[in-house]
Amino acid sequence: MKWPLSRVLAAGLLLLTGCAQEQTASARPPAAKTAYVTPALWRVKDADTTIYLFGTVHVLKPGTEWFKGGIKQAFDGSDELMLEIVEPEDPQAMAASMAHTALARDGVKLSDRLSADMRGKYQAAMTANGLHWQMFEPFNPWMAGMALSVQPLEKLGYQADLGAEKTLTAAAKAAGKKVGALETVEQQLGYFAGLPMESQVKFLNATVEGLPDMDSEFARLIAHWKEGDPDKLAAEMNESLEATPELAQVLLIQRNANWAKWVKGRLAQPGTVFIAVGAGHLAGKGSVQDQLKALGVASARVAE
Repeated sequence: MKWPLSRVLAAGLLLLTGCAQEQTASARPPAAKTAYVTPALWRVKDADTTIYLFGTVHVLKPGTEWFKGGIKQAFDGSDELMLEIVEPEDPQAMAASMAHTALARDGVKLSDRLSADMRGKYQAAMTANGLHWQMFEPFNPWMAGMALSVQPLEKLGYQADLGAEKTLTAAAKAAGKKVGALETVEQQLGYFAGLPMESQVKFLNATVEGLPDMDSEFARLIAHWKEGDPDKLAAEMNESLEATPELAQVLLIQRNANWAKWVKGRLAQPGTVFIAVGAGHLAGKGSVQDQLKALGVASARVAE
């Protein structure tokens, strides 16, 4: 079975990192042998402005060293770091915002929105991953879908505090660089909250159905990121994206278009900017690079 869109979103949205932080912080596998990897990096530039585009993953296993070579040089030479969002200092603030946004206003219980067959599978999946499905009953389906997209990663040995954004943010603060964001927390939550109920249920069902393949499929996507191979990453995503175009349009394609417009506008201001967004946004049809090309802006892969 092909990786469902929910897995792609879990890899591609920084929004999930705030939820994952507390869940993965306690997972401390034995020290691993360091592996040096070379993720992809692109550059957009004109006479007085340089903008780097780096695709990130938000959780990693110990022993992966990527912040070096060309990536480190590009970051060190940048004046500013731009992320998808700037995480609140207090993780509970993110949780509170999510709970408020996800609360079902119509009073319908989450389980009642699912078919009898999927209801049983959903409740079993939540229980198997240490999540109390009863606590999610007042919320809309996207909330549970996100939780199930993140919680199993702890068992697989992934840690949110090793994610690329945390590494880059810490380095930026240490160097006194400005840290900004392309979106707000409220905007990202709004993308999910604004989905039609049918799409939210589809998102949750796809997440549940994809859990048995999560280990191998997530590992494969991480491998493509490590190898700096966006074409293979895109190939893994394509079938799922085509199967659920309404989700892809709202959560990936439209956001990529917005970010491309930001990049084009930023070229009018001199300086060097390092942009770090989920790797899924920089791969495949409709990527940020595709959107830039449509705006008449060229991007080029940076050789390692």
